[in-house]
Amino acid sequence: MYGGRHAGHGSNSNAQRAVFDGKRMRKAIQRRTVDFNCSIGKFLQDRIWIRDQRDMKFLRPKPNFIIDLLPPSAYLHNPVNAWTPEGRRLITGLSSGEFTLWNGLTFNFETILQAHESAVRTMKWSHNDNWMVTADHKGVIKYWQSNMNNLKMIEGHKEAIRDLSFAPTDTKFATCSDDGTIKIWDFNEGIEERVLSGHGWDVKAVDWHPHKSLLASGSKDNLIKFWDPKSGKSVYTLHGHKNTILGLQWNRNGNWLGTAARDQLVKIYEIRMMKDLQTFRGHNKEVCFPTAISWHPFHERLLATGGSDGCLMFWIVGQDTLVEAVEFAHDQNVWSLDWHPLGHILVSGSNDHSTRFWTRARPGDTVQDKYHVGRQKAEELGLKDVDSDEGIIKYFRFILFYISDL
Repeated sequence: MYGGRHAGHGSNSNAQRAVFDGKRMRKAIQRRTVDFNCSIGKFLQDRIWIRDQRDMKFLRPKPNFIIDLLPPSAYLHNPVNAWTPEGRRLITGLSSGEFTLWNGLTFNFETILQAHESAVRTMKWSHNDNWMVTADHKGVIKYWQSNMNNLKMIEGHKEAIRDLSFAPTDTKFATCSDDGTIKIWDFNEGIEERVLSGHGWDVKAVDWHPHKSLLASGSKDNLIKFWDPKSGKSVYTLHGHKNTILGLQWNRNGNWLGTAARDQLVKIYEIRMMKDLQTFRGHNKEVCFPTAISWHPFHERLLATGGSDGCLMFWIVGQDTLVEAVEFAHDQNVWSLDWHPLGHILVSGSNDHSTRFWTRARPGDTVQDKYHVGRQKAEELGLKDVDSDEGIIKYFRFILFYISDL
């Protein structure tokens, strides 16, 4: 982790080191943190005097405006780039079936617990923030309280569950599986209410509309289907992709559906007209499974996607060009993306066994680090090791911290 391994100079390097119980004591490392309390306090104070859009704050590009930075929710007209609901912790699910809890402020490891007997494939919090539901590769569904007590287990599907989504009221949730079905569950009773059959192959993604009784699903049959969960019938089908649909998600207003597929395309559909609104081309390989596509919680036009080549990309609906690409964000597939509830940090999970935390650039920051230019070119350019304290301060644009070897 980042911290201070500083070599001694001269005779100091041979100085006697503290020893306890026959073992050399490790020097305490002060970990960097992200303190967003000041910016939130300033926003709450300034909001009292905001009449309307005439008094809205704008993000300035110069370093001397850093002291006036506000949280992302304050810049609704200025786009910027599976946390617990209050943002205090991050929970990561591993292929071993374990949960790892990380502190969301200091990024310290907190605890690890055995949650499932097989690989954790998906986890979602209810809208009321009281419950988390997870599912694994064997088709088992589990209910968790915020203190991580497991209260219920359901044998949900016969094959791996790839995604799940809560209804707006939290009284029901939907799961999709490699068995080709989507199931609607009564949350309180844990009872299967309805099975939605219509896809011809594995169903890889499902998402409940944020306001309406409408489900969207994507499958290995290249189709995106919309379902009425009450009747269990398919109401519309989109044929926009030419390969397996790997992820989809409604944006905050519920008018746009973002989809990603193995054809390396990211598409935005305007649901009110059932038309392809925009297609983003930039990934050299497929965008990975359901949670590797994520809309920003406040800027409804901003979308982040992660690819199987380890690339992290940011897009804005209505803008033809790529906003930002972190080409070497991970060494292998990016499996999961999730924005912090405040919108100031994006976390990514990868097949390279690391979880990394990303934040927007501060005014005046440069874009010279191994995550943008690659490790080899960074060494050729003589850039400092970006894992060092000085490297973080001088060269980082999007990366903030990273945790390796989960």
